[in-house]
Amino acid sequence: MSTEEKSLNFIEQIIEEDLKSGLSKDKLRFRFPPEPNGYLHVGHASAICLNFGLGIDYQAPVNLRFDDTNPAKEEQEYVDAIKRDIEWLGFKWANECYASDYFQQLYDWAVEFVKKGKAYVDSQTSEEMAKQKGTPTQPGTDSPFRNRSVEENLDLLERMKNGEFPNGTHILRAKIDMAHNNMLMRDPIMYRILHSHHHRTGDQWCIYPMYDWAHGESDYLEQISHSFCTLEFLPHRELYDWFLDQVYDATKVRPKQREFARRNLSHTVVSKRKLLQLVEEKHVSGWDDPRMSTISGMRRRGYPPMAIRNFANTIGIAKRTNLIDVSLLEFCVREELNKSTHRVMAVLNPVKLVITNYPEGQEEWLEAENNPEEAVMTYRKVPFSKELYIEREDFQEEANKKFFRLTLGTEVRLKNAYIIKGESVIKDADGNITEIHCTYDTDSRSGSGTEASQRKVKGTIHWVSIKHAIPAEVRIYDRLFSHESPDGNKEIDFKEFINPNSLEIITGYVEPSLQSAKNLDQFQFQRLGYFCVDKDSSAEKLVFNKTVGLRDTWAKVEAKD
Repeated sequence: MSTEEKSLNFIEQIIEEDLKSGLSKDKLRFRFPPEPNGYLHVGHASAICLNFGLGIDYQAPVNLRFDDTNPAKEEQEYVDAIKRDIEWLGFKWANECYASDYFQQLYDWAVEFVKKGKAYVDSQTSEEMAKQKGTPTQPGTDSPFRNRSVEENLDLLERMKNGEFPNGTHILRAKIDMAHNNMLMRDPIMYRILHSHHHRTGDQWCIYPMYDWAHGESDYLEQISHSFCTLEFLPHRELYDWFLDQVYDATKVRPKQREFARRNLSHTVVSKRKLLQLVEEKHVSGWDDPRMSTISGMRRRGYPPMAIRNFANTIGIAKRTNLIDVSLLEFCVREELNKSTHRVMAVLNPVKLVITNYPEGQEEWLEAENNPEEAVMTYRKVPFSKELYIEREDFQEEANKKFFRLTLGTEVRLKNAYIIKGESVIKDADGNITEIHCTYDTDSRSGSGTEASQRKVKGTIHWVSIKHAIPAEVRIYDRLFSHESPDGNKEIDFKEFINPNSLEIITGYVEPSLQSAKNLDQFQFQRLGYFCVDKDSSAEKLVFNKTVGLRDTWAKVEAKD
């Protein structure tokens, strides 16, 4: 990479400086290290784009390494979902690795720590440990077990590994400094006893390494050159380096941990614990509910992978945490879908339109363009007949001059079809309009080249032929939270801000070309927004999710508020 090609962010500057200082470019290796205890969310998407993007820019391998050190919360389902999400985003990993691949090596190193007097088995309760830990301004006090003999420590550690003790009775701690100003350096835990079935190693292990112990050593074993993580791990860097100091061989690459700021997204939560709460308490239908901030939720909603990558590139990398408005993500989604989706017609709030002078029983198949953004224009056929559905809001009996849709006595064009004129309405006993009657200009068909077809009218509306219309379930999604920072106030439960109107399910009618639409197929419903086929859809019952509107309507709502 060259600074002439683009301005570098601070992470790229770090890499460039290391290369200038003698690190061979063929030694560059990055990693993405998710914990398989939940589904990935939009924050992970940024980290994925960062690490795999660096791999692409520097033509360096990127490992996918699962931090599977807590079997009580980890499942194969999450491993599979994570792999699926990364592949869907368009990235390929060099090696699929697991912290559990290194359990034996980590344990062997731990034994060496004990032999060198750098680790000991502590038998205090967690409450006793918390008391002797000290505070940021007061030093901690030594554990009464800190000076156990090497022989006793080795014996206890072996028995811990063999499963002779119940959970919580012993831990292995690094022996560093109980008065250290960084509390993470006050004899941190390396191993805890956990009698839990592991999704890969089964019941082979009864002790499991802590993240701080396993992470840096896993980086070292994989010869990762740069280990990028979020800012909350900045205090952990000193411990990361201390652990490496104990095992580092100067002939190998020494991993370097550096931190970047989280990019929080408005109107969402990205804590896996809170996302799990939403799932378990049935506030959403699952991890892939289209209202969730998970990658699988965004995929099901119809967000294109390239839109998420463009969003990550747009917000970039920084050293300071800030809140990104979700409307920026939605802008990236619209921009991508505008280029790629076919335009089709659907009516979501239907009212019947009868063209009184159209011949009874006649139907036409009219030509409609698929996407004006296409380099080579393609077309489809849509059926037209005497009775149509139009949107109820596209008609008013009386309207002001700014209403450019159908009214009595005025003309509008039916998209791809004819110019019509409102003549009369039929109402039910409650005064609701049940039918609109109009006439059409027989010579005004779009694209026919006649003088009448080129006549200008102020409005164009979409429609669906009733005879050919296919009913569809349409799920209208809105933001899951009404507050821009739902978990920003520690005094208020984030669930208090759940938007009660985040999902509306309606029955709409779509043109027959959509009969064969498959899961995740994406369309622009003309004048309505972007929609995609949901996985619940079938040949017998089409189901569409609203991905995003044609424009940002929340900006107006929030401006009023």
